Amino acid sequence: MIWLITAAAAVVILALLVFASNVIVYIPNDRVGIVERLWGAPSLTEGLIALKGEVGFQPQVLRGGLHYFFPFQYRVHKEELVTIPQGEIGYVFARDGKDLADGQALGRSVDGGIVDVAAFLRGGGQKGPQRTILREGTYALNLAQFAIITFNRVHGLLLSREEADTIAKMGAVLNERRGFSPVVIVSGQARGGTEDTTNDMLGVVTVHDGPVLPPDEIVAPRVGQDPTNVATFHNNFQNIDAFLRAGGNRGRQHQVLVEGTYYINRLFATVDFIPKTVVPVGSVGVVVSYIGKTGADRSGDGYSHGELVDNDCRGVWKEPLLPGKYAFNTYAGKIQLVPTTNFILKWTPEVTNLHKFDENLTEVSLITKDAFEPLLPLSVVVHIDYRKAPLVVQRFGDIKRLVDQTLDPMVSAYFKNIGQTKTLIQLIQDRAAIQMLAGEQMKERFAAYNLELQEVLIGTPHGSAGNASGARIDTILNQLRDRQVAIEQVATYELQEQSAMKERSLREARATTDIQAELTNSSIQIAIKKNVGEAAVVEANKRAEVIGINADAERRRLTAEGDGRASAIAAVGKAEASAIQAKSQALTGEGARLQLINTLGAQFAEAIRDGQIAIVPKIALGGDAGGQGIGSLIQLASSLLAERADAGLAEDAPRVAADGSNAPTA
Repeated sequence: MIWLITAAAAVVILALLVFASNVIVYIPNDRVGIVERLWGAPSLTEGLIALKGEVGFQPQVLRGGLHYFFPFQYRVHKEELVTIPQGEIGYVFARDGKDLADGQALGRSVDGGIVDVAAFLRGGGQKGPQRTILREGTYALNLAQFAIITFNRVHGLLLSREEADTIAKMGAVLNERRGFSPVVIVSGQARGGTEDTTNDMLGVVTVHDGPVLPPDEIVAPRVGQDPTNVATFHNNFQNIDAFLRAGGNRGRQHQVLVEGTYYINRLFATVDFIPKTVVPVGSVGVVVSYIGKTGADRSGDGYSHGELVDNDCRGVWKEPLLPGKYAFNTYAGKIQLVPTTNFILKWTPEVTNLHKFDENLTEVSLITKDAFEPLLPLSVVVHIDYRKAPLVVQRFGDIKRLVDQTLDPMVSAYFKNIGQTKTLIQLIQDRAAIQMLAGEQMKERFAAYNLELQEVLIGTPHGSAGNASGARIDTILNQLRDRQVAIEQVATYELQEQSAMKERSLREARATTDIQAELTNSSIQIAIKKNVGEAAVVEANKRAEVIGINADAERRRLTAEGDGRASAIAAVGKAEASAIQAKSQALTGEGARLQLINTLGAQFAEAIRDGQIAIVPKIALGGDAGGQGIGSLIQLASSLLAERADAGLAEDAPRVAADGSNAPTA
């Protein structure tokens, strides 16, 4: 038993000695062994890694399995493998190597990478933060030489508290810059820069390592964009050494990042997101570049307001950008939008267009010929030829400055001059003529500024609210309105009068149509009566002529036979009296009545014809609704005329002398 106990104790002591002396070391497959030599070789004079077997950390690492060492000469540090999750970036901090050069921020990359520490140091590897980054995967690294910083932890042998603080600060900077994830830009979203966005963005890169920019340069030019040149193609700043070999400078870069995923070392470069530039339809973009070489003037002869240069030169580009979306770096220049469709400028404070060019415009204050002070609202339609848009920008800077500093004073002065030559009433009544004249005269003035005037529109002058001049103007306008209302009323009354006359004519025509048959019968009756009267008159005249002839024969006989002057005179008197009596008898009774009716009928017809007297009376006398009033009227006129004739004949009848004989009346 004693022998067995002694043997067991010897085995335990031997095992403890083997373990303590690191003669046999087992390394699991998920770890690496970092060998540290304790004695048996010269000490290191500089650095941390013993490339020549000195005392200190050895460059080689031990992988999984059993490893044998001389007792008590080495110490093996077992560390976990470095694993970088998918979608993350790991950063490398080197403890040993050459010092960084002045102005250098990151250690250069070497051909052997960081897996072989000896190759790294012999290849000129530098200490400090490295340009090399680790992508997704698992790495067996010498964590005595390199500290690997990931989002969740730091892999490495922390040799001192000061070193731990340095690496912690480095991790904080990377976290602030979102450096543990790649830069991802997709349509409508961008993340991985200084902040995430949800708009259609592009990435502007700022490099923190490399040569500084030359004086007077604010943006580094594009370099290393040729994929066929492997030595200088940096693939959107992902290959730092290629970027520097291509001559890249630190600072904000002209080249931008568009949609895609980029694994960029955020200690080398940071990314800011800006929106893409959209030139809408109906506009062009005039580029004002802050960078580039000095270009030749392309503005042409006779243009002395600045220079236009070729694209990619510093200054105003001759060729504008047509409608579209552009990944334009607004730190390297700006795009001035110029509308190419017609746009309206309104000189009125109440209305402002969406383009905001006229937000500072107000109504033009005039002084008329009759000393009124109205305010005149205006609207001007302007067009800019897209080929002349760079000239406008070169001359005025932007459209709003053109409107405020040039068009507003020019248009206001023109209409002030017009106002001084017109009274207030003329200004209102001659608006169309003034508008047409202004459009013609101002086109030349606008053309001098490379603008096309399409139309000038004049509003109604009005007074300022709250002052006496405005009240007087309102009074004048009210009087004009009242005058126009009166004119319209007169016209209305005239039309109503004409309508009434037409209505009366229509009714008379309808009434005439209704009694046309009676009118025809009455006309025939008048003609018959006239003919009968004329026949009676002819008959009476014949009878009077016969009596007269007989009277003449008797007179001659009595004259021949008379026995004296008195007898002859008496005989002659009796003969004339007989003739007169015969004629009177012919003109009495039915003959006289027909003669009078004939004469009065002819005069009545002539009066109707010459005086255009309406036949249909407006008031029916004794007639019925059937239109019988005209017959009654004719009968009444005939009775009156007959009575008149009878009375006249009675008065004209031969009077009987006092002695019983018939004597002629005077």
